[in-house]
Amino acid sequence: MNEAIFKHEDLQHFRVQLLEDLKAMLGASQSLVKKEWLKSSEVRKMLGVSHGTLQNLRVNGSLPCSKVGGIIFYKYDDLIKLLEGSRR
Repeated sequence: MNEAIFKHEDLQHFRVQLLEDLKAMLGASQSLVKKEWLKSSEVRKMLGVSHGTLQNLRVNGSLPCSKVGGIIFYKYDDLIKLLEGSRR
């Protein structure tokens, strides 16, 4: 009969790795949740553009926005329209 002996350190390492994997999976699933309104930093990260490029998109009317108390918000659907409009 084949017996496996596990050391306490092996089980501890497995536990840590399992927790890290679960955190990564939960983080990925939370980022898939579609928010209706996004802040500038989220939009820049999503589009992979700089602050200046995002400002140019806003100023030339390519990307509508709303400003509330000094914070600029962008509608998720407007981002999708912008991306679909730039398809070739």
